[in-house]
Amino acid sequence: MKLEDILNKYFGYSAFRPGQREVIEKVLDGKDVIALLPTGMGKSLCYQLPGYIFDKPVLIVSPLLSLMQDQVDQMKQFKEKRVVALNSFLNPMQKRASIQNLHDYRFIFISPEMLLQEQVQQKLNSMELSLIVVDEAHCISQWGFDFRPDYLRIGQVLGKPNRPPIMALSATATQKVLGDIEAYLNMDSPYKFIHSVDRPNIHLGKMLFQGREEKIEWILDHVTKTAGPGIIYTQSRLKTESLSQRLLQSGVTTAAYHGGMDPLDRQFIQQQFIDGSLDWIVATNAFGMGVHKQNVRQVIHESLPSNMANYMQEIGRAGRDGEDSLAILLYAEGDEELAKFVGIDDYPVDAHVDSYISYRSRNELPTSMIHNGEISETAFRVLDYWMNQLQPADVKQRLSSMKYEKMRAVEEVMDLIETNTCMREQLVHYFGQTLENRPEDCCQCCGLQYENIIRVREIIDAPSKELNWKRRIEQLLIGFS
Repeated sequence: MKLEDILNKYFGYSAFRPGQREVIEKVLDGKDVIALLPTGMGKSLCYQLPGYIFDKPVLIVSPLLSLMQDQVDQMKQFKEKRVVALNSFLNPMQKRASIQNLHDYRFIFISPEMLLQEQVQQKLNSMELSLIVVDEAHCISQWGFDFRPDYLRIGQVLGKPNRPPIMALSATATQKVLGDIEAYLNMDSPYKFIHSVDRPNIHLGKMLFQGREEKIEWILDHVTKTAGPGIIYTQSRLKTESLSQRLLQSGVTTAAYHGGMDPLDRQFIQQQFIDGSLDWIVATNAFGMGVHKQNVRQVIHESLPSNMANYMQEIGRAGRDGEDSLAILLYAEGDEELAKFVGIDDYPVDAHVDSYISYRSRNELPTSMIHNGEISETAFRVLDYWMNQLQPADVKQRLSSMKYEKMRAVEEVMDLIETNTCMREQLVHYFGQTLENRPEDCCQCCGLQYENIIRVREIIDAPSKELNWKRRIEQLLIGFS
């Protein structure tokens, strides 16, 4: 049966999108693959279709619980019953049952942390997998070194001599990140499909302000006058709350979203945004990965992104339907210093290295550093990983280099703020590519007119736009009582 026939049988499509066929054919030939496909280009089909051809389990390592759960739910909606997610949403009984019956599933989603658990490894070692997929593979480089070192161990865990092909998927990656992906996954001369990172329908704006309050006032004015749906990114959890409240008071249907919220609250707000009950989300960068909303019209960065890759990932959440969308980068004097501080604030320092050694010399567990309030859990994970990889002096050098890289990455974003030449060209060039064509209203430096891209906001006063989600739940429950 031809690939197109299989595509039509399981997914109802008559043709592949650019890159899908090439990636699938290489996997079917047994080759490792790195595929960079922009958001909305159908990365998941690249492993789902081989899963039906091989008819042996496909293991998908996924970075976020919400992303994992969303993918599982989507597959179940398309009548795929042999799919499971191994994550913290499972209670102990469900987890034991899932692991025990893992061989019965066609698609197995798992987090890097769960993958390292001994009982999971034992079960996987007893199974014959058809394919190993690392989704959002840029996280190996962007997150692994910083606060989830378990990403750097994926290749060690899965690197059996007779392992199946490994497929690494992402939307964006620099040459350095591509190198990290290949090295840390122990890939064997992988085939690389690199699609252009340029999204011509996303028009790039930027605004410069004297002070941060002036910037906030501009956001309030702009959002109340123009149409969403949209996402406003900011670095501070506190700011997500305060800015969303000010927008609420201005009559905009919005909610805050950040990593400190209860997971169920986050899930509910995310679903409200997807189904159109909320027009805007004010969020930290905890929001976005795995949010399948096609019609996001605007992405506004209130704070300076910590690096160009994050910026590209975040603006890529706009315009997945192919329609014109607007990404606006805002800057006020001193924003770069705040971004640098936030970037390195939770990093281990030399004193932590010395303390770690001291605990070991006293035959005490270094994890006591967390319990004694000496270091955060996130910083300890980074410290512990490198202390088991390198000598102490080398760990100090590594941590110093990582901090320097963080600060340099902020300066690269500042280049985008300061440039007088085409923002799109600079952005594409950062990822080692060449811009082929400039769309009309390309960017701020090319004469972008916002009114050509976004509509004026329609004021709708309807019960369905009620913002207080707790009140909405109460009303729903009353309706069922």
